[in-house]
Amino acid sequence: MYKIVDARSVGFKIKQFVIEAPRIARKQKPGQFIILRIHENGERIPLTIKCSDPEAGTVTIVVQSIGKTTTMLNCLETGDYIQDIVGPLGHPSEIEKFGTVAILAGSVGTAMALPTANALKAAGNHVVFIEGARNTEMVVFEDEVRQASSETYIMTDDGSYGEKGLVTKKLNDLIADGRKIDFVLAVGPVPMMRAVSQVTGPLGIKTMVSLNSIMVDGTGMCGGCRVLLGDKSKFACVDGPEFDASMVNFEVLMQRNTMYREKECASLKRFEENKDEEMAAIRAQYPKQEAHNA
Repeated sequence: MYKIVDARSVGFKIKQFVIEAPRIARKQKPGQFIILRIHENGERIPLTIKCSDPEAGTVTIVVQSIGKTTTMLNCLETGDYIQDIVGPLGHPSEIEKFGTVAILAGSVGTAMALPTANALKAAGNHVVFIEGARNTEMVVFEDEVRQASSETYIMTDDGSYGEKGLVTKKLNDLIADGRKIDFVLAVGPVPMMRAVSQVTGPLGIKTMVSLNSIMVDGTGMCGGCRVLLGDKSKFACVDGPEFDASMVNFEVLMQRNTMYREKECASLKRFEENKDEEMAAIRAQYPKQEAHNA
């Protein structure tokens, strides 16, 4: 089991966890992810590693409550445990000196983009970070974003903080002002990443997207995370998670991501109706010497 050494809310239905995982912490690189299982009979879900501390032996993840497992995970607190964690998985982000780099992230996608932003800045790039969120409550890690970038822009759908509009609006504004963008990384909801690719594709700007496809085993064997690049199938877990946006078939990706929507909603409803009992059963499995933390 993997102990949670710190858990705190960082936004609306968004929580950050620092977890003891020394072997993963020693090997993690920007862009890589883990797959975790909360309890013995639980679902396996992929989550990007926000950062790691090799000396402390910890990794940090950020979770937004969407379905049953993420909602269950966000019910855990400091001192609780996670049954299994596998990682680091996937290819690290491509880090080199491109010149001017634009990173576009949607809310919780900001946590996924932060390690890559830091690495790109350390490599000598001018990093323009555009963070988007629905409203003020969902703007996260602004201070860390500003430290990881040379320029920072915050966009909210309702205009309650920063500038009103989508991240693509700011990207278009920068390009219209004559800014030369050499490389783009987009991390967030699939429609947002598709919209970014529609801006950069015709201009020939190299653009990478981090795909959040359905994933089970993380080894390429289950086929759940299959994505279509041109006329070729790839697996997000072993070939990604970052891919050239100009090659990604976003329509197929969105269709695959909604395959189990009805069952996901039913599962979340059952959990919410029996939340106290399910969380008590999970904590009953913790190591006996740590039972006082339950």
